[in-house]
Amino acid sequence: MSAIKPTETAASPRTAGSAANSMWGGRFAGGADRVMEAINASIDIDRRFYRQDIRASQAHAAMLVAQGIVSAEDGAAIHRGLDQVLAEIEEGRFTFSRALEDIHMNVEARLKEIVGEPAGRLHTARSRNDQVATDFRLWVRDALDGLDERLRDLQAALIGRAEQEAGTLMPGYTHLQAAQPVTFGHHLLAYVEMLGRDRGRLADCRERLNESPLGAAALAGTSFPIDREATARALGFDRPMANSIDAVSDRDFALEFLSALSILAVHLSRFAEELVLWCSEGFRFVGLSDAFTTGSSIMPQKRNPDAAELVRGKAGRVIGDLNALLIVMKGLPLTYGKDMQEDKEPVFDAVDTLDLCIAATAGMVRDLAVDRERMRKALSAGFITATDLADWLVRELGLPFREAHHVTGSLVAKAEAAGCDLAALPLAELRSVEPRIHEGVLSVLTPEQAVASRVSLGGTAPERVREAAAAARERWL
Repeated sequence: MSAIKPTETAASPRTAGSAANSMWGGRFAGGADRVMEAINASIDIDRRFYRQDIRASQAHAAMLVAQGIVSAEDGAAIHRGLDQVLAEIEEGRFTFSRALEDIHMNVEARLKEIVGEPAGRLHTARSRNDQVATDFRLWVRDALDGLDERLRDLQAALIGRAEQEAGTLMPGYTHLQAAQPVTFGHHLLAYVEMLGRDRGRLADCRERLNESPLGAAALAGTSFPIDREATARALGFDRPMANSIDAVSDRDFALEFLSALSILAVHLSRFAEELVLWCSEGFRFVGLSDAFTTGSSIMPQKRNPDAAELVRGKAGRVIGDLNALLIVMKGLPLTYGKDMQEDKEPVFDAVDTLDLCIAATAGMVRDLAVDRERMRKALSAGFITATDLADWLVRELGLPFREAHHVTGSLVAKAEAAGCDLAALPLAELRSVEPRIHEGVLSVLTPEQAVASRVSLGGTAPERVREAAAAARERWL
């Protein structure tokens, strides 16, 4: 899905000033102003549709032959000529012309040079309106399939590290304050679940967009006896779109796609932010190698987590792509307006951006060096087993939780005044607040004990993390 850059020269016979008018027919006698030509052309953007455009044209031509609208000889010439156009583009031998505006007219003009008169029959019973809508859906569908594979690889990287770190203790945070002990593996699996929902949203988007606009023509359908079911099947769509106006005028599939990509970008950004924090001097939970960091131009000691920072920053770009298309579409009356030519660039940009971000994130996950001792030491701050003490008071002494919460708060104050953690408070100090506390409380006051006790479904106990990682591997990989 990377941008292609075939040659473009003014010397081509298809770039002459009257070339665009020859495609339009007899309505226009004069050439377009050069400024008009520049603002009207989309070929620099939509040339990425070339595979989808040629595939859809071949399906359309085959249907025209099957329906007796175009002769078999002309259909064969069209198919053969389109194969040649495809080869020329993929080999970098195709000359694109801005005077021909878009990928559709560039392909058709070259087809005419190759096969002559039969090329003029290809556009029977279709319009550029249904043509571009079809190409766009095909491209987004291909992009969805590619993104799903890359997200699967990222999940595989996270699951693999989670299995390695199933017993690695670290603080879990709320408000960026140490809250309860968890395992690093459990933390990583949270992102596996988020990415799984991202894949689900993309799959839902794919299912909804998988209807064919081809045959809707400009907006009202066509009087030719076409077979829209046949072209839909040939292109892998589930069915033709039911309404010709809707088929050419809406881009909700692109908006849904960008919406799902924006949520995905936010998930990647949150993980990237944690990597930035964990690499910082205040944490030093993990390190990244030279492969995913850069240095400073002035401070030789620096190793900056720039890959993570860029993933975090690029989320704004993807969200901006969604906003751009929402704003383009929000005031358009049915059916097609040239404003909709602006629909493709945000989608292309978002896909290119996330392709890179997903790959970078997977690379960083596999590159991480985990400082398990540093994570363990961080558990000594913040009285991180306080909730476990409150739960013990409820479970063992029958206190209502609100009362247990109050007792625990008083004991935290004592520990804070003594400069120690809860596990270091003498039993007598514990009993000075709640006389019924007994030695059994010592079984819940260390981080290891606290983590091991969290055996509820979805909990952080190492045995549950290993089970969850195995289940995630089964579900997603």
